[in-house]
Amino acid sequence: MIRTWHISTVPDAARARVDTARLAAAHGVSAMERTRLTAALSAQLRQCLTRGGTWRLELETATEPPGDALLRAVVTSADDADGEGRPTWHMTVACAGGARTTDAGPAADDQETLAEALLGADEDTALVLERLGEQEDLVTFHREELDQTNQGVLALHAELDAAGRSQRDLLVAERKARSEAETARRRLTFLADASAVLTASLNHDEVIRRLESLLVPEYAGSVDVWLFDGDEEERVNAPRPAAALVAARTGRPQYAADHPGDLPGVDDHPSTTPLPAAPLLCIPLGTRRDAQGVLILTPPAARWSSDDVVMLIELTRRAGVAIDNARRFEHNRDIAETLQRALLTELPTTPGLHLAARYLPATHGLNIGGDWYDAFRQPDGSLITVIGDVTGHGLHAAVMMSQLRTALRAYAVDGGTPGQLLTKLHIFLHHLQPDLYATAVIARFHPDDPTLTWAAAGHPPPVLRTPDGQVRTLDAKPGAMLGIPLQQVIQDHTVTLTPGSTLALYTDGLVERRAQGIDPGIERLAAALGTFRSADLDADLDASADSLLHPLLADSERDDDVCLLLCHLHSRAAELARTPTKLAF
Repeated sequence: MIRTWHISTVPDAARARVDTARLAAAHGVSAMERTRLTAALSAQLRQCLTRGGTWRLELETATEPPGDALLRAVVTSADDADGEGRPTWHMTVACAGGARTTDAGPAADDQETLAEALLGADEDTALVLERLGEQEDLVTFHREELDQTNQGVLALHAELDAAGRSQRDLLVAERKARSEAETARRRLTFLADASAVLTASLNHDEVIRRLESLLVPEYAGSVDVWLFDGDEEERVNAPRPAAALVAARTGRPQYAADHPGDLPGVDDHPSTTPLPAAPLLCIPLGTRRDAQGVLILTPPAARWSSDDVVMLIELTRRAGVAIDNARRFEHNRDIAETLQRALLTELPTTPGLHLAARYLPATHGLNIGGDWYDAFRQPDGSLITVIGDVTGHGLHAAVMMSQLRTALRAYAVDGGTPGQLLTKLHIFLHHLQPDLYATAVIARFHPDDPTLTWAAAGHPPPVLRTPDGQVRTLDAKPGAMLGIPLQQVIQDHTVTLTPGSTLALYTDGLVERRAQGIDPGIERLAAALGTFRSADLDADLDASADSLLHPLLADSERDDDVCLLLCHLHSRAAELARTPTKLAF
């Protein structure tokens, strides 16, 4: 169905609008859509009348799949010369029911119909306004919900931000705690390692050098150690920083700078005294009553932290103990070495039999005072040579060695073979010092007998070089160590000597190495002794002893005493025996 209106005046437009509203209502167009259609049509017709001319309005109903009914309004110009009828405006609305035929519309002068149409339009407008009010209420409700949602979102954001800040604060605190714990662990590790390094040396100069290398540059910019020599006046009047003098006098750490240090356990030096160019931390080495000196430090940067100062004070205390131990060790070592050398025998001179001895004190540790050698004559003219080693070291071992040496000489006055002498020494040592032991080898040479008699008690075996350069170890069954809680009779052993023979007596410090044991060292000694010529041994036995020691000690750490006694029967012993001196062999 198509309905057409020609419009050239305002009444034409009013009638067309009224008819359109009636037709739309008749076709079941909803009031909202009907109002939209009539309002849009009125606006378009007003524009058309403004332009002038005649305009054509067509209303067409149609059905589109799947059976929807539509109402289409089209406005075109009736004065279009081309006759194409191109629409100027169109609009389509949906119908609730199928299309129905209706009258063309009211006459132009039907005032009652126009009034009815006007009232209908007002009803549609009221319905639209009601719908708009409902929509406005709904919009207001949704706006309130949106405001509440926004407020909730803002509150949530605030809570999340506060939680984030709290998390960041906790993370910062955790990192700080971890850093402090790591720093404390590093300090404790450094303190333990540094203590081990300092106490590993028994040389006080080495302890001081190690202390400086440990502290610079991490904990100090420079290190100066002021050691006391035991003179109180020297402590007070020495040309040292004023803070160091106060630390030496009071026994308390001192801090000197142009600002208070406020360091734990440290006194701030009075500002009235001359201040140093750089801050100084002066810490006594040891206790106040037994201070070894003062450690004078400058900071590695602007200043020290409190924890670093606490660690430095503890390290200095331990360094003081290490220096004190080193000094005591050096003092005892010097006494032991002096006593040891004083007790070593001046070798007797005998034509036909040359003797050469060497004693080398240990260079590491307090292993001094245990090794000894001796050579003396018995009343029958025999020459006794002995070398031994007392267990233990230091002054006690040196004193015990001197007692054994004296006892052996006393026993030898009454005669006796090497085995008998060692048996007596065993009994003597067991009763004198039950907790002390010794090893020894005694060899006896007789001027009228080419037989060498020897006996050993727990000692490395003698090494004999024959004139043809062959070397063998005299390892016949020895006795046990002297002084052990065991009754024993030490046996004698004999070997025939020919002119040019050399007997080497030695202590374990010459041949024993921790990583290899003693047997390889004895083999090296035998090999080295075999390289000598009889002519060299005849000419200068002392030089031969030095030449023998050098290769054997090249790999030694010298942590034990070394004794060597060479007994060489001259190649011309028979010729020398005819000399007027009746002591020749």
